[in-house]
Amino acid sequence: MSNDKRPVVSIDSWSKLRQYTPARIALGHSGTSLPTKPHLEFQLAHAQARDAVHHALDIPALDETLRSRGHATIVLGSRADSRPTYLQRPDLGRRLNDDSVKLLKSMPAPEKPYDVAFVIGDGLSALAIEENATKFLDVMLPALAGSDWQVAPLCIVKEARVAIGDEVAENLGAKMVVVLIGERPGLSSPDSMGIYMTLNPRTGLTDESRNCISNVRPAGLSYEHAAHKLSYLMTEARRRGLSGVNLKDEAEALPRVNTGSAENFLIES
Repeated sequence: MSNDKRPVVSIDSWSKLRQYTPARIALGHSGTSLPTKPHLEFQLAHAQARDAVHHALDIPALDETLRSRGHATIVLGSRADSRPTYLQRPDLGRRLNDDSVKLLKSMPAPEKPYDVAFVIGDGLSALAIEENATKFLDVMLPALAGSDWQVAPLCIVKEARVAIGDEVAENLGAKMVVVLIGERPGLSSPDSMGIYMTLNPRTGLTDESRNCISNVRPAGLSYEHAAHKLSYLMTEARRRGLSGVNLKDEAEALPRVNTGSAENFLIES
């Protein structure tokens, strides 16, 4: 009978760093394997990521919520007619279907051309849009209301990829587009929303024409910080006449919240 009293799980010496990140670091080990708890947590996170990819956006609920806040909305769809098609054919998610194009073209022209169109797409995580889009717009849109920005009706697009925003804005005659979209789920972030801003949007533009703000969610970049960054990028894009790789995010940081931790956690005693 063995009298070996060594612990079943060996703890990593750098495990204190886990308090600074949700990433899977310093998980310890049992022999050559992961301990049971982090192994089960990994399986749960993987299942949540898969669920987020296949989850369908509740468009009527989102539309009703936005309208209840006084926003005009337009519901559109991409050329991908189902979720499986959307996942297998990214190109179809980048273009509007014929009915959506006809709807946009039939709309009366505004008295003054739209300065910006906000496009909300489900992307690869409808959960991210359901959790974050309205809350972000609650911060962002009031900041524009007191300025000279002419904002188009909010467009909700089903089975959308980022580039579809260019076609939406082009048909609306908007000078700029901001796309809110669910990002590809990570194993610790199935609810991450991305924001993409493009000046002079038109069908066929590629990613170097866009500026991206990523990981917008309560556990990532806050709505206030994201709105601050986007306001800077929109203002500078309009002033300088450019966006994408030629426009850098040089917005001053918002005041930091004192968490009581050291400036450099790597040398904290």
